[in-house]
Amino acid sequence: MTTTHRVIDLRSDTVTKPTPAMRLAMAEAEVGDDVYGEDPTVLKLEQRVAALMGMEAAVYVPSGTMGNLIAVLSHCGRGDEMILGDRAHIFLYEQGGSAALGGVHPHTLPNQLDGTLDLMQVENAIRSENVHYPVTRLLALENTHNRCGGRTLTVEYVDAAGALAHDNGLKLHIDGARLWNAAVALGLPPGRLVAAADSVSVCFSKGLGAPVGSVVAGSHEFMRKARRMRKQVGGGMRQAGILAAACLVALDQMVDRLAEDHANARLLASGLALLPGIVIDPEAVETNILYFDVVQPGLTGAALSAGLAARGVLINPTAPQQLRAVTNYHIGAADIETVLGAVEDVLNTGYSGALSTGHLYR
Repeated sequence: MTTTHRVIDLRSDTVTKPTPAMRLAMAEAEVGDDVYGEDPTVLKLEQRVAALMGMEAAVYVPSGTMGNLIAVLSHCGRGDEMILGDRAHIFLYEQGGSAALGGVHPHTLPNQLDGTLDLMQVENAIRSENVHYPVTRLLALENTHNRCGGRTLTVEYVDAAGALAHDNGLKLHIDGARLWNAAVALGLPPGRLVAAADSVSVCFSKGLGAPVGSVVAGSHEFMRKARRMRKQVGGGMRQAGILAAACLVALDQMVDRLAEDHANARLLASGLALLPGIVIDPEAVETNILYFDVVQPGLTGAALSAGLAARGVLINPTAPQQLRAVTNYHIGAADIETVLGAVEDVLNTGYSGALSTGHLYR
């Protein structure tokens, strides 16, 4: 008889699977043709998210990458410029879609450790009226910030960034793939976190556990453009209510429980900090993402990842001496203890063999 051992998957919260309640809602969803605007379940989701974000309207899209893409394409024309961080997901992990498909020029500034951009640097980066320069149209921020360790952007910072953008004729877009995590961590409604923004993209297939989908919200005029962009890049879906139904369940049942993921991430960070050969600042772990460095001589991030995989723990290396772990609703406190034991075992025994390559997207 073959015994199947459970794998503890901390590669991302994108590995979450829909709950039984989601599967039931999907099976029973009332549907229609969404491109015609006739899917009642999609309409319900869009209206609900727009209200939660304090926006006038919203549109359902297959992915967060598409959500960000159509937002940028709606705010900017060919040859226009967008200011964003050098660790932004839009810049690093969305295949340069805004440049490839929209001709939008990215102007990157260094992200601070907390995920913010220095607003003085932002102001200095805004182009003056000059025939040699592209026109600066958009400022894009990310909340929570993936590559900066899942850090949250405060409302004071976002408000100041929005005021700066608007004073200079720019729009502000928030990549809110994990805005739900930020709202839970800060104890604030998600709409308050984007009150200064002109658009926001929020995801349902990460910590909320739905199988597919993001929603982009903004003004009625912005949404008119965004729907056209969605169609242009191939994002028009038909009976999409089957998918949207799971997102509605996620809003009802999965947002508040994100606090459990945050607690487990802090538990993991605190345990890792006690292990010789691992460097991490547990105080910097605010949500469900944590990065840690391997400083044990002769052991790389890839080797530690491979050793953990051999022990049933999946964590991606993200740099030669760095790994990222992301807690999710499949992971409990007991799993964290198992992970810590596996890390300690690899540190003590080492690992040799073929190394797998880890990839980091979301």
